[in-house]
Amino acid sequence: MTGDSNAQSGKGQALAPLRETSFRRIWLASLLSSLGQFFFAVAVAWEMTRLSDAPIMIALVQTAMMLPLTLITLPAGALADMFDRRKIAMFGLGFSAASAAVLAVLGFLDILAPWMLLASCLFVGTGTALYLPSWQSSIAEQVSREHLPAAVGLASMSANVARSFGPALGGFIILVAGAKSAFALTACFFIPLLIAFFLWKRQHTPSRLPPERIDRAIAAGARYALHSPVIRTVLIRIVVFALIISPGPALAPLVAKKILGGDALVLGLLLGAQGVGAVIAALFVSYVRRAVDTETAIRLLTLGSGLSLVTIGFSPSIIVTTMAFFVFGGCYITTLAILNVDIQLSASRWVVARALSLFSSATFVGLGLGAWLWGMVADAHGIAQAFLGAGIAAIISIGLGYLLPLRKPASKDQNEANIGASPAVTMELTMRSGPIVIEIAYNVDPQDAREFYAAILQLQPVRHRIGGYNWSIARDIADPATWTERYQCTTWGDYLRMLDRYSQGDMERQVRADSFHRPSETPRTTRRLERPFGSVRWKANSFDPKEELVNYVGPLGTG
Repeated sequence: MTGDSNAQSGKGQALAPLRETSFRRIWLASLLSSLGQFFFAVAVAWEMTRLSDAPIMIALVQTAMMLPLTLITLPAGALADMFDRRKIAMFGLGFSAASAAVLAVLGFLDILAPWMLLASCLFVGTGTALYLPSWQSSIAEQVSREHLPAAVGLASMSANVARSFGPALGGFIILVAGAKSAFALTACFFIPLLIAFFLWKRQHTPSRLPPERIDRAIAAGARYALHSPVIRTVLIRIVVFALIISPGPALAPLVAKKILGGDALVLGLLLGAQGVGAVIAALFVSYVRRAVDTETAIRLLTLGSGLSLVTIGFSPSIIVTTMAFFVFGGCYITTLAILNVDIQLSASRWVVARALSLFSSATFVGLGLGAWLWGMVADAHGIAQAFLGAGIAAIISIGLGYLLPLRKPASKDQNEANIGASPAVTMELTMRSGPIVIEIAYNVDPQDAREFYAAILQLQPVRHRIGGYNWSIARDIADPATWTERYQCTTWGDYLRMLDRYSQGDMERQVRADSFHRPSETPRTTRRLERPFGSVRWKANSFDPKEELVNYVGPLGTG
């Protein structure tokens, strides 16, 4: 009875996010959208073979589809964090739908050319790259925190359901009605998802500050990841994992043709088995995360991936190889889903889309480099040896967990914290004024020095994550009870944004450090404009009236 009860509980937990209306509507529509994208990929590749005999043109189809996902995903994540994610997703979906529709019209007019196909791949891929970070980062807004792992698993499952059946259905549509009809269906299948996002009543709270420049927003996301131990470790581990297991999806056509002696039908069977394994595994993401810790789960999944790769490389049996692809697909998607959840639970809301974009980019980089690396190995030493090498490398990589163990995401809320009142500002400052030097003076009982020092060190990564640099802590040699924390921000605007980025978890660290301060009042904070030459008016009218004064900073605490 216990086993049956747990099974029922696991199944219920896996499907629990579908009780949320917005998530259910968007998830169902995303399934159609994913099917349409696979129709498009098959149709473009097939149409290119009709229009050109050059192998390079056919290969460029895959390049044109992947290039936007590699180059645009991170800027798209920054846009999703700075503006309304719902509107960014709608714009990306609309752009993809329009691009596919234009290609369909050109197809029905019978004026297609190879360069048109490649351009359309770039445009559809660009829209998808804009949409994905907004969709992934908005999942946490559509479901409760408890159901987030299951929701991420379902999101992965919808893509893999489409991957399992999309290519075959796309081929059937091309056979019956031609590639132009597949292009038209792709455009139509984007529309339900566009409507689903339109119907989502997202509560968007615009920032009181003007948006950052896109390059500074990307840099802020990268800095956050660099100084976040959980996210930094996840990104390193996913690059290594993707690099090693990439022969699975990349060399599957060679397995079907060279090792099994099959045709396109055999390739479809192998890829379908991989997709089915991924779909089934996605239902158990929540169960796996509850049953074992993240590090243990990733080690077991990496071991399963390695053993399945070795089996694929040396099995002459279609049945055995199909089963190995089934296991591989399950291990692969579960690994991605678990690490994706860790990213979402670890990142603050203001940067979550950028963190997920870095995760996607790291995955694409690993898969791309790995495909090239193992392709060269297969060319030089044989397909079986490439899979054997990848399998052994996967098993060896389990040891990476001892050097860079995956940490459990903090259970504390990552939403921004309201941290108090505004400071007194009497100098005329603009968003570009800077650098700004922040000094916080603590009065600590010398007997508590060791404990205070340990607590204040916990604030260093916090300041660095949200925009500070040159952090230091100093102790007065004449008065050992006086400690001074110091850090800088590049501009006054960066400091204002920094104040909005403290999370509940960050504030717990601040409160811990403040608790050692002996007087009843809070530690004294001083903010200075470094190199304040621009604040000194050599002429009465020297101040630029076009610069907007920013003397009010909103909530502020001890930082």
